[in-house]
Amino acid sequence: MSDLFPDRLRAARQLRALSQSELADKAGLQPSAVSHFETGRRAPSFDNLKVLSDALQVTTDYLLGRVDKPNLTGPVANQLFRHAEKMSKNDLDTLTSFAEMLAKKATPKKED
Repeated sequence: MSDLFPDRLRAARQLRALSQSELADKAGLQPSAVSHFETGRRAPSFDNLKVLSDALQVTTDYLLGRVDKPNLTGPVANQLFRHAEKMSKNDLDTLTSFAEMLAKKATPKKED
């Protein structure tokens, strides 16, 4: 398991604004397991890696440190792409603007 895994797991969980308990519920794991994974005391099995990836909607490659961006994956991403494929260019532009607005809202502001 990558040395980056604990940090990537924590970062992805925080990106999705989940507590360790909430992530454990979504992934069907015990909260203590998520804690052990984030501290590096234990490494997840392949099956647990997949459920964590799905629950966080990031790739396993991101969690393992093989890619640097936590690209959106899973059922939500698939649903968004299915809807987007049916939209006009004007609707896609509107959707893009709306998504940018939501992303800015979710990004913590830096204090001066």
